[in-house]
Amino acid sequence: MEKEKKNGVLHVVVFPWLAMGHLIPFFHLSKLIAQKGHSVSFISTPRNILRLPKIPSHLSSLINLVSLPLPRLDNLPNDAESSTDVSYNKQLLLKRAFDLLELPLTDFLESSKSKPDWVIYDYASHWLPPVAARFDISRAFFSCFSAACLAYIGPPAPLINGQDFRTSVEDFTLVPEWVPFESEMAYRLHEVAKYVQRSSENESVTPDTVRFGLTTNESEVVFIRSSDEFEPEWINLLRELYGKGKPVVPVGFLPPLIDDQVDEFDTNWVGIKEWLDKQRVNSVIYIAVGTEATLSQEELTELALGLELSGVPFFWVLRNPPESTQSVFEMLPHGFVERVEGRGVVHLGWAPQVRILSHDSVGGFLTHCGWNSMIEGLGFGRVLILFPMVNDQGLNARLGNNKGLGVEIPRIAQDGSFTRDSVAKLVRLAMVENSGESLRIRAKEMKGLFGDRNRNNQIADEFICFLEENSPPRLTI
Repeated sequence: MEKEKKNGVLHVVVFPWLAMGHLIPFFHLSKLIAQKGHSVSFISTPRNILRLPKIPSHLSSLINLVSLPLPRLDNLPNDAESSTDVSYNKQLLLKRAFDLLELPLTDFLESSKSKPDWVIYDYASHWLPPVAARFDISRAFFSCFSAACLAYIGPPAPLINGQDFRTSVEDFTLVPEWVPFESEMAYRLHEVAKYVQRSSENESVTPDTVRFGLTTNESEVVFIRSSDEFEPEWINLLRELYGKGKPVVPVGFLPPLIDDQVDEFDTNWVGIKEWLDKQRVNSVIYIAVGTEATLSQEELTELALGLELSGVPFFWVLRNPPESTQSVFEMLPHGFVERVEGRGVVHLGWAPQVRILSHDSVGGFLTHCGWNSMIEGLGFGRVLILFPMVNDQGLNARLGNNKGLGVEIPRIAQDGSFTRDSVAKLVRLAMVENSGESLRIRAKEMKGLFGDRNRNNQIADEFICFLEENSPPRLTI
């Protein structure tokens, strides 16, 4: 019996964290792998599998969607399977349930008819690398975050050993000492206060910093949703932080296809498109603040009145807060919807974001700065108005500011408060004022970097080559 390098089809297992901003990039990555003729097992929970875009017919035989039921926990809603389904303060409970997937996933890896060559996992599954190693499966961490965000988190060893210098809220507002160049890469106080408070209240759940440390440290390679062209300084810093034995390989930005939307919502698009078709080219500001953060009453009011004051046409996507009996429409300022009728649309529930951003009438995007959403906006050349809320969003906003990708709504550092006047001013700057022309030109330039499929496919090809050239040898007799 001897080991030979396997040529031909790989079997790649992918396992994202339970959030739409992670599920979708992992799905895009899966399609890239399948397009090269390799087999993919995409593993998640039943409801999240149903939330995925439809697999293209020519790839359906190569992508296997595997459902693992999420274990139930007290105080976790019965239908909660992603961060979309729970309030922010219950997301650690979701992680605890996620960690209980270790056993069924182990069973899958062990019993799979075709032995996996690679398992590509997210930051949250810190328990997966040693399981994969036990079965001689190559291990890769795929970061759905920017390189700047990963570099801010830092080298793995201190994170794992509990030696991270950041022990208070204020510590997270400092640029890390290992960043050797001029930078503003740090959180504002209000962006991180909720996270630190939430972590201290749930000490039985493995902290995210430890998860990041273990998933990067125990992987054989780190794949990252970015490019050397966009973030050369941060990607090079990551390579230094992780050491020479840990390749950091960009996969490109994985720009979405316009048709990559769930079929059942097509009728939803018809009415939206009719309204957008009536608007002038580049005149509409699209507003969406993601699926994880919930606007407070004050934030909702100031944002609404700021949009009204701006005089700019807008399409605003809102959702009802998870586990709340109050409709978000009831929280809007009295008479607001009637006053903006014709000029602005308030849309409740899911909306086909990629299709909306691709429409010629949309010129700007007021975003919560999730990396996935920023990529989608920049991929269509839309000016970004940066409004970070939680998680990595503040760091992405700093990166966006530094790269000239948009303008950030000024907020009081301590509590995150802002004014309707500042919203109106920045919306007008981004969309109509002559002084914002350089922003609009820069956004169009970024379309070539973030949205060009051929350019991104070239980067992705290098990622596929890495998988093929570094897959484990197979035992043959």
